[in-house]
Amino acid sequence: MKYLRKIHRMFKLHRIFIKQDLKKLMEYKIDFLTGAIGMLLTQAINIFFISVIFARIPSLDGYSFEQIIFVYGFSLLPKAIDHLFFDNLWAIGYFIIRKGDFDKYLTRPVSTLFAVTVEKFQVDAFGELVVGILLLGYSIPRITVSISVLNVILFFVSIFFATFIYTGVKLITSSISFWTKQSGHIIYMFYMINDFAKYPTTIYNRAVKAVITYIVPFAFTAFFPASYFITGGNAWYNIGGTVVMSAVLMAVGIFVWNKGVSAYESAGS
Repeated sequence: MKYLRKIHRMFKLHRIFIKQDLKKLMEYKIDFLTGAIGMLLTQAINIFFISVIFARIPSLDGYSFEQIIFVYGFSLLPKAIDHLFFDNLWAIGYFIIRKGDFDKYLTRPVSTLFAVTVEKFQVDAFGELVVGILLLGYSIPRITVSISVLNVILFFVSIFFATFIYTGVKLITSSISFWTKQSGHIIYMFYMINDFAKYPTTIYNRAVKAVITYIVPFAFTAFFPASYFITGGNAWYNIGGTVVMSAVLMAVGIFVWNKGVSAYESAGS
């Protein structure tokens, strides 16, 4: 009961922070619209690039245009959810530690990690979320996807855990700033590897495939779980691997974060 009350309190606090962030957003509607439109344009350019490729080739390593669109749409959902709820970790890497602003989180009667993540609700992530849903809606009727109760459950399970692969990578790389004072460039370098996961891993050489599968496992945020729904095969690896990689990254991330908080020394510009 104690832990349930604690979880309920955290959710209640999270709702309060979201409401406050939305109030601030209403004062700067143009910023939100600019961000959302920017996200939509970025995805539109990427989809156009894919369509140009398929205008010249019938398939990509055996995957049709519609199947690649399914993988791409799938990849946007966990990325958007992570962007929506955990985007403030970028600020840790870029300026919060460097400017000494982390001090305020140490004074709050909640976990520092919780306090950081709930402080920002990145609404422009809805642009990615909408595009991802639209792409899935377009591609699913055009490819062979078995729609069953089990697959619907596995779909939401894989999206949930894939989200925390993104968060885990950001958590580990942003925590480096506790020692270096700034690690935004490191977050960006690792985070951008996710672009490789939107396509079949078999089109890459062994080195790239190993990196995106086992070192920075973004392949488990998109291609592997999406390929299960396309082919119906190897659920233990494609979905189970997503769960395992998520758990490992978050465990490492929380460990590094806690070590970093212990080593934190206030800094000023």
